[in-house]
Amino acid sequence: MKKQKGFSLIELLIVVAIILIIAAIAIPNLLRSKIAANESSAVGSVRTINTAEVTYQSSWGSGFAVGLTNLGGASPCVAATSVTACLIDPLLSVAPNTKSGYVFNAAGTLLVNGVRNGFEVNATPSHRRCSGILRCGSEHAWRFRSYRQLTPKLAIGKKGGSFASSLFL
Repeated sequence: MKKQKGFSLIELLIVVAIILIIAAIAIPNLLRSKIAANESSAVGSVRTINTAEVTYQSSWGSGFAVGLTNLGGASPCVAATSVTACLIDPLLSVAPNTKSGYVFNAAGTLLVNGVRNGFEVNATPSHRRCSGILRCGSEHAWRFRSYRQLTPKLAIGKKGGSFASSLFL
C-alpha cells in the first residue's frame, strides 16, 4: 500500500479552528486599543485648540475666535490673518472638522461689545462605540472635562447641551 502525503481533512479543520479562536480573542482587544488611541488623539486636539484660542486672542486682540475656521485655514496656510490664523491643522479647522474618528466643534462665547470673551471646545465620537466612547471638552477657564455619556453631539452655547451644563465624570 502507498503512503499518502499531505494533511487529512480533520487536521486542516483543527488548524482553522485554532486560528479562529485566536482571532476571536485578538480582534476585540485591537478594537479597544483603537478606541483608546482615538480618545487620546481627541484629548490632544482639544488641548491644541485651547492653546490656539489663547494665541489667537493675544495675537489679534479681538477676543477669542468665532469658530474653528478662524483658527486654521486651508492647506497650505501661507499668511496668517484674523480670518485664517494658521494655528491648527486643516483637519480640525476645515469642514467636516473630523480627526481620528472625532468631530470637533469650537466657538467664541460671551459676546460683549463685539468681543468674544470666552470659548468652548467639544469633541464627540463620530461613531459611538466604534471610533470612541469618551466625549471631551474645554472652555475659556481652562477647565478640561471628559465624560462617557452617550447622548447626541454636543451643541455649543445651548442650554442643556452645552459644555458648561453637561454631566461629567
